[in-house]
Parts: sequence; structure tokens; C-alpha cells
Amino acid sequence: MIGRREFITLLGGAAAAWPLAARGQKPTPVVGFLGSESAAKSADLLRYFHQGLGELGFVEGQNLAIE
Repeated sequence: MIGRREFITLLGGAAAAWPLAARGQKPTPVVGFLGSESAAKSADLLRYFHQGLGELGFVEGQNLAIE
């Protein structure tokens, strides 16, 4: 059975570590893309757009959302 001091120590340690764990979660960046042409006409532009983002380390669905 856990004693009172051990319980308070455990509770205090968890309270101290909680903000550190919460800070580690970063929101996923969202990029908005607007175009005046149809998706079929913009296919090449979108391909280059995705390629450029990939070169910067961004992959849609993993660490980036495109709206």
C-alpha cells in the first residue's frame, strides 16, 4: 500500500510534468489554397506546390493540412 508521503510526491511530480507534456504538442499548420481555375487546369501548379512543400519537410496529412 502506498503511504501518504509517497502519494503526495507522486501527485506533485505528475503536476510538474503535465505542462511539459502539453507544450510538446504543436498544432498542425493549415494552408489555404485559392484558385480561379478548375482543379484539372491547376493540376501542374498543385503538383509543384506539393513538391515545394515536400522539399521543406511538409507532407499533407502528416504534418500539414491543405484546405
